[in-house]
Amino acid sequence: MSTGVAVLGSTGSIGCATLQVLSRHRDRFHVTALTAHSNVELLDRQTAEWRPAFVGLVNGKTGTRGGKGAACLVDAATHPDARIVVNGIVGAAGLAATLAALRAGKRVALANKESLVMAGDLVLKAAREGKGEIVPVDSEHSAVLQCVTGQRPGELRRLILTASGGPFRTWEPSRTARATVAEALNHPTWKMGKKITIDSATLVNKALEVIEAHFLFALGYDRLEVVIHPQSVIHGFVEFADGSVLAQLGFPNMELPILYALTYPGRLPDEGSRRFDPITAGPLTFEPVAPERFPAFRLGRAAGETGRSAPAAFNAANEEAVQAFLEGRIPFGRITETIAAVLDRHHPTGLDSLESVLAVDAEARRLARERMCS
Repeated sequence: MSTGVAVLGSTGSIGCATLQVLSRHRDRFHVTALTAHSNVELLDRQTAEWRPAFVGLVNGKTGTRGGKGAACLVDAATHPDARIVVNGIVGAAGLAATLAALRAGKRVALANKESLVMAGDLVLKAAREGKGEIVPVDSEHSAVLQCVTGQRPGELRRLILTASGGPFRTWEPSRTARATVAEALNHPTWKMGKKITIDSATLVNKALEVIEAHFLFALGYDRLEVVIHPQSVIHGFVEFADGSVLAQLGFPNMELPILYALTYPGRLPDEGSRRFDPITAGPLTFEPVAPERFPAFRLGRAAGETGRSAPAAFNAANEEAVQAFLEGRIPFGRITETIAAVLDRHHPTGLDSLESVLAVDAEARRLARERMCS
């Protein structure tokens, strides 16, 4: 009997890649629910192909079979026929669905890193109480999971996540501050959605991943490191207690970590991914993260170390600033300035419910908008 899969954010880059993977394994999986934000045309084509039981559109209408508004995300995530929920939603909007799916006992193939960044303790609590399961889809966390699976508790000493460095790895900070939207979206190795591509240019994305790894692998921040790896071939290193180091390699392609999240801890034969060739991969190089080039990374890591509501405030400020940059309302350099200003005014507090997280999120967004208008 095939496994039902709900794909949240089906028209985005992760959602489309997920459906590509599922199309090669129709004997093992079927699509039970699809949701999109506003891309009606693509959602209609996906619906015609997969014929899911539930279709949701956050911003628009889907006809008699579907749901609309933000509530459709939770409806899809808790659909009774969905054993696996692929959360490919971008930003804070994915949190409620993650919590609901875990409380309903689902496996969440998590590409929405903001869920753990904003509310890591609440997400882990939901998984424990609902007997749900979190399997990461981010290539870096998938790499770590593949290296640690089967190892004994306590053997893990250190994680090293890799970052491409984005399009501004070699730029001077003064030039980067004036970068255009087109330049910031010109990622050298990955093809992703606009928001995550901008986050990769600022290295905010890697700060979010460090916070996510803290919760996924129960490690202190002193045991989580990041290096620049321009080729994006090695996705993560794991150092064990005896000094041994394992790494996971592969050409940049999200379909492999998506498939692993669907089949974990097993693996399925798959001919869709590009076969690895060390000669083609070429020389692999590594560099330290330059703090003067990526100040937003330092802010995000510091927010993670502060804990409590600081990561949620960091995430909200960044989302507001990135949207403003993409719309041409602020220059690239104002993204980091906005985040710093919000964190300076934020007073970290404990988070004990979804409502408390959303209140922090709303206040940080208000502060960000206020800063950008000044």
